[in-house]
Amino acid sequence: MSKSLTIAAAQTGAVSVSGEQEIEELAHHLLDEAGRCQVQLLSFCELFLGPFFANRLEEDFDRYFMFMEDPVLVGLRAKAKALGIALVLPVAERTHSGYYNSAEVIDENGVVQGTYRKTHMPAYFPNGAQGGTGSYEKFYFTPGEQLPVYTVAGARIGVQICNDRLYPEASRVLAMKGAEVIVMPISFSTYSDPAHRASIWEVPLRARAYENGVFVLACNRVGVEGPRIHLGRSMIVDPRGTMLKEAGTQEPELLVATVDLDEVSVARKKFPWWRDRRPNLYGALVEEES
Repeated sequence: MSKSLTIAAAQTGAVSVSGEQEIEELAHHLLDEAGRCQVQLLSFCELFLGPFFANRLEEDFDRYFMFMEDPVLVGLRAKAKALGIALVLPVAERTHSGYYNSAEVIDENGVVQGTYRKTHMPAYFPNGAQGGTGSYEKFYFTPGEQLPVYTVAGARIGVQICNDRLYPEASRVLAMKGAEVIVMPISFSTYSDPAHRASIWEVPLRARAYENGVFVLACNRVGVEGPRIHLGRSMIVDPRGTMLKEAGTQEPELLVATVDLDEVSVARKKFPWWRDRRPNLYGALVEEES
């Protein structure tokens, strides 16, 4: 008997003003659609409730962040609970001790299981080409310090936010902790090199799935925000690295697939990384540089 799970990526669009009512309404609409599709686990994309402000430097950035008790977040949690949907809810999180690029994990009963905070913060220099805005996340976000695994909707899931997906060590840790699905909320844009950026989009998603024997649920933003063009193409990948579903590049949409979690153990038997690993050779990965 298969262990099926219906998962979904809620690919949302561009936002011009933080807290814009239109994006909140779209989020509720996609949750309602997910309920009709009997989705059990859903993720929104990175920082989806506001514009991707980290492509510029602004000293007055408090307005982009929310406390977890914000009414917008409370409403989305309530909607997911009413529909019985486990939710990965990304947010620019404001706390009394810092600012984080976070994703709250809520189970199908509306119980908050924890908050993952992005661990790998990028910073890219801008350039003079169209779209070459650079990225300044290190100025805004404190990096998280943990790689937890949560149990929701009968599945073991880990979370990696956008840039995190480029670090195979972190994905491997999640797999070794028992993750069957790695959920990846993302805001991936074309910057100033659209052909190259489009061509590499799927590479880390499929690689992380294949090399760890996990499903990857990647939810990306879509649409144009000033000079920033978000690629869309949210994706669901199976534990063999095969793309199961892919969203479009122009519009918000709900990407849904029903997967069999038993495929995780099958894939790991056929590609037994857990058996053939040589941890004694990997010390350089964690040693401090002298």
